[in-house]
Amino acid sequence: MERPWYKSYDDGVPHTLDYPKTTIDSFLAAAAGDYPEHCALIFGARVGSRIMESRITYRELDELVDRFAAGLQRMGVMKGDRVALMLPNCPQFVIAAYATWRIGGVVVCCNPLYVPREIDHLVRDSRTETFIVMSSLYGRVKEIRKGSPIRQVVVTNIKEYFPGLLRFLFTLSKEKKEGHRLDISGEPSTFWYQSVFAEKGVRPHPVEVGPEDISTLIYTGGTTGKPKGAQHTHGSQVFNSSALNVWAKSKKAQEVMLAVMPFFHIYGLAVVLNTTIAGALTGVLIPNPRDMLHVLKAIEKYKVTYYLGVPPMFVGFNNHPDVKKYDLSSLRFAASAAAPLAPEVQERFEAITGGKMVEAYGLTETITATMNPIDHARHRSIGVPLPDTDVRVVDMETGTRELPPGEPGELIIKGPQVMRGYWNTPDESGRGMKTGPDGEGGWFFSGDIGTMDEDGFFHIADRKKDIIISGGYNVYPTEVEAVLFEHPGILEAAVIGIPDERRGEAVKAFVVPRPGEAVTQEEIIEFCRKELAAYKVPRVVELRPELPKSIIGKVLRRQLREEEAAKRK
Repeated sequence: MERPWYKSYDDGVPHTLDYPKTTIDSFLAAAAGDYPEHCALIFGARVGSRIMESRITYRELDELVDRFAAGLQRMGVMKGDRVALMLPNCPQFVIAAYATWRIGGVVVCCNPLYVPREIDHLVRDSRTETFIVMSSLYGRVKEIRKGSPIRQVVVTNIKEYFPGLLRFLFTLSKEKKEGHRLDISGEPSTFWYQSVFAEKGVRPHPVEVGPEDISTLIYTGGTTGKPKGAQHTHGSQVFNSSALNVWAKSKKAQEVMLAVMPFFHIYGLAVVLNTTIAGALTGVLIPNPRDMLHVLKAIEKYKVTYYLGVPPMFVGFNNHPDVKKYDLSSLRFAASAAAPLAPEVQERFEAITGGKMVEAYGLTETITATMNPIDHARHRSIGVPLPDTDVRVVDMETGTRELPPGEPGELIIKGPQVMRGYWNTPDESGRGMKTGPDGEGGWFFSGDIGTMDEDGFFHIADRKKDIIISGGYNVYPTEVEAVLFEHPGILEAAVIGIPDERRGEAVKAFVVPRPGEAVTQEEIIEFCRKELAAYKVPRVVELRPELPKSIIGKVLRRQLREEEAAKRK
């Protein structure tokens, strides 16, 4: 296959990587050996205008992981056993995940926003026996525990790694009020987090774990149906972390990563956390990604060099009233993924910080597939495939015909970072991982519609399921949203299709005005008429104070469609 994107790589980035054939936790052991006193994690909270934090070195983190891993073995956790983590970004997540990997266990990531029904599906589908949960969330696990595969529960309090004064203030003012105070003394097979640790100096019994072993299950809607567990191996995550450090030209033990993306999400886990450990970076853990003041203060205080997030985070960053009060010049590189990035957001971020910002693309099933070259990013593009990664555009009907540059089709992806398949669902694995136009298997069919240009840069039009067919024409919501973002009075926008007797579907836009701006439906529609073909222009505009978003800040078009359906009923 011709790979036109190679000519677009930054200088010094190879076409293929000699990445280590090892396990994820080996990166931590290596960093602890090479940089024992270098700071691995910074964790704390903002109290008014002040950040209080504790620090953990690589030597300390590696020892904590060893002791927790030995404790899990003492509790009966063996190679291949699933260990669910329902935690925010905190040291407990890092320690528990790396300890599980160290003894060959499988980390099952559980969204802290899940309700009992969703937790029950995840636990039963994965056959999870050990569940590690934040104290304020324990009630949800307790509710579904009876009759489930859960054999034991480990409970932790968010304050356990707070510095002394912050822990005292939290205990005094927030612990009881926010539901963190808990009595588990009468609960069967339920343990406090700190009681799991083995004694100092104790290491886990050696377990033979290799790159092909399953390391992680992350649940996703996938291409269709109920949430399914995407199976990632040690090898897929090792490759992704290695490739990103090469792509960003990371300097070992010198960079500082703002870890604001939730670790239970593939973006936060494999792109932020594992890349941090693999490069011996310092990770600044922020549990609440919406606390933009904490973000700004942390960047200035810790001289953050990397900030990875999603577009709404960067919109909030750019529009924060105090953004110009902080020294943000340490930021060398920012990446945005999970949703389209408006060029205006990118340009303003770079003007504020002086750093580079690029757009990237990946899915739960593929981790990072493409990223813009840092030195010459292309607007409205998701970039080019990473080393050792192939991306093609194929016809939407059969998926067997590769399309030429400029013609839209479904994006398919193949590379070392792609999942093995969906857990416990061989039929869905067959639908996700297919044979490509080259006659070979191992291709993941993304469900995303896009194009490749002559230089090998890829561009996303939209999700297959989000395409609006109006009067027989395809309308890509992201294209309409990009135009809406250009309106000076619009802060956020989302577009869906609604039933229309004459056209089949019509375009409806949901718009959040900028503070202090008075925009009207007529004004927005007229603005779009000047920039879009008639069939793409919104027929209806609804002004809203906010848009529904996921925990990572992704706008939920699905929820908007459900609300519209309910109105019609």
